[in-house]
Amino acid sequence: MALDPRGAALALHRFGFGPRPGTIAAVASDPQGALIAELDRANAGKVPDAGLLSSGAANRIAFEFNAARSAQRRLEARRQEAAKLVAENAAVQSPASENAGMQKADEARPPAASPPVPEPETPMRENFFREAKVHYDAAITADIGFVERLVWFWSNHFCVNADATVMAGAYEREAIRPYVLGKFADLLLAAEGHPAMLIYLDNASSIGPNSVAGINRNRGINENLGREILELHTLGVRTGYHQDDVVSLAKAITGWTIYTTADNPDHGGEFLYHPRLHEPGPETVLGKAYRDTGVEQGRAVLADLARNPATAGHVATKLARHFIADEPSPGLIETLTKTFLANDGDLLQVSKALVAAPESWAPDQAKIKHPSEWMVASIRAAGFNNGDVRRMVPALNRLGEPLWRPPAPKGFGDENGDWLDGLAHRLDTANAIAQNYGERLDPQAMLETSLGPLASADTRSAVTRAETRQQALTLLLMAPEFQRR
Repeated sequence: MALDPRGAALALHRFGFGPRPGTIAAVASDPQGALIAELDRANAGKVPDAGLLSSGAANRIAFEFNAARSAQRRLEARRQEAAKLVAENAAVQSPASENAGMQKADEARPPAASPPVPEPETPMRENFFREAKVHYDAAITADIGFVERLVWFWSNHFCVNADATVMAGAYEREAIRPYVLGKFADLLLAAEGHPAMLIYLDNASSIGPNSVAGINRNRGINENLGREILELHTLGVRTGYHQDDVVSLAKAITGWTIYTTADNPDHGGEFLYHPRLHEPGPETVLGKAYRDTGVEQGRAVLADLARNPATAGHVATKLARHFIADEPSPGLIETLTKTFLANDGDLLQVSKALVAAPESWAPDQAKIKHPSEWMVASIRAAGFNNGDVRRMVPALNRLGEPLWRPPAPKGFGDENGDWLDGLAHRLDTANAIAQNYGERLDPQAMLETSLGPLASADTRSAVTRAETRQQALTLLLMAPEFQRR
C-alpha cells in the first residue's frame, strides 16, 4: 500500500490533537483506517478514575467544607465581638494617664505591612485539578486523539459550568465519556438527568405549579433546561417547536432533582426523582401527548427528541462544522444526517461516516484550533507525556477557553470568528513555552514531528533562519499550519 504522509498529518491535526513523535509515519499507510481503528478500540473514551470523586461525593465534600468554614467564621466573629467588649470595658475602668495619649497615637499608626498569606487549597480546588489532569493527559497521550476530540465535542454540546457546580469533571466522566460512541438517546438521557446539568440549568429547583409541593409552596416551574434541550441539545433553533412545547417539556421533567446533603449526608448530590414536585397530568410536546408516568414521562419525551429528523440534522451540522469547515457542504451534512437516522442515532456509525466522507479529506486546513487543542498539540509535538495543569489551566483562562467554564449554555463557539481575536494572545503563550522549554527541544525535529509534509516553504524558512531556538520554537507554534486543522 502506498504511503500517504500528508494524509496522515492532516488526519492527526483534523481529527486528533496533532502528531506525536513517530505518529505520522505510523498511520501513513492508511490514515482513514487508523481513525476507524481508534473508534473500534475496546473501552474507547474511558479514562482511569482511581482517586477521583463521583459527582455526588464531590458535591458532599463541597457542602461539608463550606458548612464547616461558615461555622468557623461565625465562631471567629463571636470571638472578636467578645474581645471587643472586654477591651471596651477595660478602657472605661482604667484611669487616665500620661501614656494614654501616646497609646492613642500608637493605635492611630498603621500596622507594619506583612506579606499576604496564600489561601489554603480547598478540597474542591484540589479535585478540580485532579480532574483536569485526567482530562488533558488523555488527550496528550492518545495515539491520535479522535475519540478524545469527540469527548470534548460532546462535553461542549451538553456543557455545564464549573462555577455553578463542583461536579463538572465527574459529569464529563459519568455522563459523556461512556456514551460518545453509543446511541444518542442514551447520551441525551445521561446528560439531561445528571445532577450537574440539573443544577446548572436550574431544574433541581423546578416545581410543577399544580404539584403537591407547588401548591403548598406557591411556586412554579423553571423553563431553562426544557428550553435548552430543544434549542441547543436536540432540535436546534427555528425547527418548528414553540413556547408551549418548552413549557410542556419543562413540566414533564419536574421532579428531576437531587438529594440535598443537608437532609441526606449519605446521598447528597445524587439524582432523585421526587413525585411531590412533579406536575401531574399529560403533556403534549411537538403534537404528541405523553401520559403522566412520573419520571418516565420526561424520559419518553427525550427518547422521541433523540430520534427526531431535526435532531439528526442539528447534530450532523455541528459535527461537520467542528471538524471540517464553518460552512460544511450540504452533501456532508446529508450523509451524516442519513447515517444518524438509519442507525437509530448510533454515534459510532455517524463518526465513521464522517471519516469516510470525501469532504473530510479536503487539503485545506479550514478550521482554527481552539486554544486547548492548540496547547495540547504543542505538548504532543514536544514529545511530552503529560501536561502541567497548574500552568495549563490559568494559561487557557487567559486564552479565552477556561476548562468547563463556557460563557453560556450553548458552550464555546465553534467557528473561526470565535477565536480570531485571541490569536495574538497565543503569541504570549508560545513565547512562554519557548522560554521554559526551548533549550530542551529541537525546533527542526519538532517541525518534522508536528507538521511534516504540511509545513509550507515559508514556515520551514522561518524556523530555519530563526536567530535562537526559542524564536524558532515560537515561529513553529504560531505557524498557520500548526494553528489550523
